[in-house]
Amino acid sequence: MQIRDEQPSEHRLGKRVLAVAEVEPLDVDGVRTVAVGSAIWLVAFLALLPFTSRLADADRLWWLWACLAGFGLGLFGYEYCRRRRRARHAEH
Repeated sequence: MQIRDEQPSEHRLGKRVLAVAEVEPLDVDGVRTVAVGSAIWLVAFLALLPFTSRLADADRLWWLWACLAGFGLGLFGYEYCRRRRRARHAEH
């Protein structure tokens, strides 16, 4: 059972009238998004690894650890999103 709120079909913005399209919301659980984001952090970490001494000389070694932290936090987020998806599917 899906309850739809009555939404306006147009908005007035000054002298303009903007039409509002009826679009169903996406059913996105975030698992793929978090997985891709985590993979990007890991690739960035691996790409910076050969430049560790240059980063240290430029006082930018924190870039390396920020990438590793992003990957680690992404793993937690991935597991959270997976559990949330399982819980949502168990409800139906």
